[in-house]
Amino acid sequence: MPLPTSSSKEYDMNNKISEKLFNTFCESYKLNEEDQKEFFSLISKQYFTDEVQSLKQYEQHLEINRLQHITSVTFLAFKISKHLGTDTAAVARAAIMHDLFYYDWRDGETGKWHRLHGYKHPKYAALNARELCPDLTKKEEDIIRRHMWPLTLRTPNSKEGFIVSLSDKYCATVELLYSKIPSFKDKVLHEIHGK
Repeated sequence: MPLPTSSSKEYDMNNKISEKLFNTFCESYKLNEEDQKEFFSLISKQYFTDEVQSLKQYEQHLEINRLQHITSVTFLAFKISKHLGTDTAAVARAAIMHDLFYYDWRDGETGKWHRLHGYKHPKYAALNARELCPDLTKKEEDIIRRHMWPLTLRTPNSKEGFIVSLSDKYCATVELLYSKIPSFKDKVLHEIHGK
């Protein structure tokens, strides 16, 4: 029995949203300053620092390093924020520093100390963001501190905070699927490289 028309429309809309999120995630692997001037104008002050660029040395989600992760999260959050008409500057600045910590939480030596990493790293990231960016706003700091919701019980205090938190979860999920499922990895690579 076919679905009622309203359900079919809702299903189509959900598919379009899912496809748009996936395409935006993949687009984050092809970014350049010339094509994405507005995006880079919001993040370049932080993004091109040694502190942020050094994050590429840390594994984030298996095959994905932390720099690529924060780039994907920031780009997706930026696009959602623009679409919803929220504060794109706060979203982009907070997102680019949401995982600004300088250790590998999986490392055997430091791993024991960072056992509660998921709960603790937002605080470290916020402290590092404040050091890197003295003009960090209270809203941006709050977005960083609360980005691990719902793992932590600290619910975001703003629409922008929810956008960054949910973008982080979406990207982490795609990155894990990419690393664990060969057919999904092929789909991502096809979207990125067109092969």
